[in-house]
Amino acid sequence: MKEDATAKEIESEEQIERQDRDLGFGSVVAGSSRQRLLNPDGSFNVSRSGMPVLSSLNLYHWLLSMSWTKFLLLVLLLYFLSNILFGLMYAAFGTEGLVDTSSEPVGNILLRGFFFSVQTFATIGYGTIHPVGFVPNMLVTIESYYSLLANALITGVVFARFARPTARVIFSEVSVIAPYRGIEGLMFRMVNGRNNQLIEVNVQVLFARFVNENGKSVRRFDFLELERDRVTFFPLAWTVVHPINESSPLRGLSQSDLINTDAELLILITAIDETFAQVVHTRTSYKPQSIRCGHKFVSMYNDVDDGEPISIDIRKLSQIEPAS
Repeated sequence: MKEDATAKEIESEEQIERQDRDLGFGSVVAGSSRQRLLNPDGSFNVSRSGMPVLSSLNLYHWLLSMSWTKFLLLVLLLYFLSNILFGLMYAAFGTEGLVDTSSEPVGNILLRGFFFSVQTFATIGYGTIHPVGFVPNMLVTIESYYSLLANALITGVVFARFARPTARVIFSEVSVIAPYRGIEGLMFRMVNGRNNQLIEVNVQVLFARFVNENGKSVRRFDFLELERDRVTFFPLAWTVVHPINESSPLRGLSQSDLINTDAELLILITAIDETFAQVVHTRTSYKPQSIRCGHKFVSMYNDVDDGEPISIDIRKLSQIEPAS
């Protein structure tokens, strides 16, 4: 009876430990997938299918999360398509319904309709091109209402994109395993990529790799204990260090071991943006190809005279050299 109770307690503790290490990928992905879980840019290497389009559609979130290049191109496309559509409708009234009284009238009715739509959409109104008749003026009324809503919505989305706090932490392209206080330590560096200040910066490092449990290959996750997992201020660079001591899951592992077990270091950073007084976060990961054993980082600090401010060279963030 005591042996059964002890076995149940051990099994219960293992279940709790697995739950604490569950990152949300699920047991199937964690146990079988050989793809990297987290891309260097912080995006997850997963895809979903089968969800109804209408239930998954969130236009506002989509407009906020896309890149600035895509967003500006989308606005430009909407602008031209709207003016082309209204321009075609204006052109349908002919030269009698859309009169050009300028010194050099636009002869092509399609171009005249397009340029008049541009003036109406942007509320420019030069007056040289004007509609004649009830139906053309009703179309002007409709486009004016449409442009009022479109400009208001686009302005709101642009403001929301500028006002949304995000972190731009630049990570070193590689991590190293270098000598550290008589032992070895896993290290990577990061700097704030903006001129704003981040405070109360916290970092979590998880070590994922495949291990053999009961004859089955499963992915195991371990939180790595860090020399320092938080800093109050982040004005310069921060070298995050995991001491590889007796309790470290990295102890005794070589470069080939990391490759064979498909190891991955998952990094999560959370901080408070002083400008917005809101919490921001970012993430990245390192695969064995980006982990340099027997190397150390080159110093980023520049030589300065007494009385001058401390200076670092961001270009040296990822520079390494062989460790002695």
